[in-house]
Amino acid sequence: MSLILCLETSTTNCSVSIGKGDSILTFKEVNSESFSHSEQLHSFIDELLIQENLRPKDLDAVSISKGPGSYTGLRIGVSAAKGLAYALDIPLISVSTLLSLAKQVDVTEGLILPMIDARRMEVYSEIFDADFNSKREIKAEILDKHSFKDELELGKVHFIGTGVEKFEAICNHPHAVFHHKKLPSAKEQFFIAKRKFDEKIFEDVAYFEPFYLKDFVSK
Repeated sequence: MSLILCLETSTTNCSVSIGKGDSILTFKEVNSESFSHSEQLHSFIDELLIQENLRPKDLDAVSISKGPGSYTGLRIGVSAAKGLAYALDIPLISVSTLLSLAKQVDVTEGLILPMIDARRMEVYSEIFDADFNSKREIKAEILDKHSFKDELELGKVHFIGTGVEKFEAICNHPHAVFHHKKLPSAKEQFFIAKRKFDEKIFEDVAYFEPFYLKDFVSK
């Protein structure tokens, strides 16, 4: 059975999991507003491997959340994942941050709209149906009271992610459902990575880059 290490660093959540077969063996994450990924990511990896009495060479693949999200967070996670994949000669798998986030919503109807805060009133978002099929591509967009009006008129829309609070403050539509304090996690990432592993959907370790969506702008 495949043994996959999953890394999630696209937001303030530093999240690591190890899964085998169809289940997660172990998992650890810490949400820090100071973006502590550079200090904690490798420690988390070592800790989980030791906890499960595993060695790095036991891994069959490494998975990384590819974005969109924090420029710095994505760089740290992708660098770690590529380094492990190259050193261990194992496949690199990338998982959409927004799809992983959407997987935290379990509904039978309506739309799921994960959104990542992109500063001020801007978010990165995508729209999925209840079966997690993408209904609209990823966009960077400025929120206002008319945002997602067409989708909301059709029925329930479940909003989740780091952009939820800012949109809830300006949206009073009765079909809007807000899922609070939810961050992308290596838990949901594993199940997507497992499917991609089985289907042999891998990235080129040498050329893979995170999906930033927008160019980095320093403050």
